[in-house]
Amino acid sequence: MVKTMSMAAKVPHFHYVEEINCDKLMDLKTSFQNNNSDPNVKYTFLPLLIKSLSMALSKYPFMNSCFNEESLEVILKGSHNIGVAMATPNGLVVPNIKNVQSLSISEITKELSRLQQSSRDNKLSPRDITGGTITLSNIGAIGGKFGSPLVNLPEVAIIAIGRIQRVPHFADDGNVYPMSIMTVNIGADHRVLDGATVARFCNEWKQFIENPELLMLHMR
Repeated sequence: MVKTMSMAAKVPHFHYVEEINCDKLMDLKTSFQNNNSDPNVKYTFLPLLIKSLSMALSKYPFMNSCFNEESLEVILKGSHNIGVAMATPNGLVVPNIKNVQSLSISEITKELSRLQQSSRDNKLSPRDITGGTITLSNIGAIGGKFGSPLVNLPEVAIIAIGRIQRVPHFADDGNVYPMSIMTVNIGADHRVLDGATVARFCNEWKQFIENPELLMLHMR
């Protein structure tokens, strides 16, 4: 953590913050859990966010790249190896789920559970913690609305997701309705990514989260 964060602090960052309506996502998660026949599997929001993130990465591949400082080259990665930052008694670790673009939500759920258990037991393998292409930091699992994360080099983007909060929302008809809002903060390497690219990528990801039925339409 000391080495990676010291290196990351030298990278020119910018951050993009957005609020996302998670009402439909919450309904889908509840439906998954209510229809779950495997007692060893517990569905949470995170696998849904991971899969929808992968769907958005397919349209914006530069978000899923790495930067070689020596050759000044940007390398686009075909595999979506999505890292998940985890706090352990031994410090911060970022294992990643390999080839998310080819996994079902159920498979992502099981692999995430395995990585979480391995991180608690300090049994992550070198393969588990190498080869990541983009990182999610779920600070909301502990607390806080959002954070300002630093990229996990040589990746060029990291996303901090805050806790989902039930807040009043003014609708177009002027009435106030409750809404489940999640704040996301995307930290990006400004040597590779610009604000317009990150904003368009976030809009794509937001669309999948707010309308999870679109996952079924575009999922391969």
